Amino acid sequence: MAKNDPVTITVETVVHSPVEKVWEYWTEPEHIKQWNNASDDWHTPYAENDLKVGGKFVSRMEAKDGSFGFDFSGVYDEVSVNESIAYTIGDGRKVKIVFIRQENDTRIIESFEAEETNTIEMQQAGWQAILDNFKKYAESVKN
Repeated sequence: MAKNDPVTITVETVVHSPVEKVWEYWTEPEHIKQWNNASDDWHTPYAENDLKVGGKFVSRMEAKDGSFGFDFSGVYDEVSVNESIAYTIGDGRKVKIVFIRQENDTRIIESFEAEETNTIEMQQAGWQAILDNFKKYAESVKN
């Protein structure tokens, strides 16, 4: 399947937590399992993350009723601690996440190449829902 110019979708949020904590919650598997779902009827029972250029990650995303599940995986292209991450998903699409320090808050901007199965709106809503769930989780963690 040849891709000429894939559509890039961007989602973003501001998390009321310092960038160092946001980075930790975003990248450590025990945290990923807590927030990596778009709705309450899904979960991530398993996550693995080798956070380095050329390193691989995988998150097992499943419906809680066991009706469906898939591995979301890829390889890191860039890692700049507390600043940005870029990776290529298993299907070849590119993703870039930027973490911007704003005093004690962190602005997260996540851009990804759209796939061709679901509508742009559905993909944007799904990725935004996961990002919103991350914000909720990151702001609720007590240190």
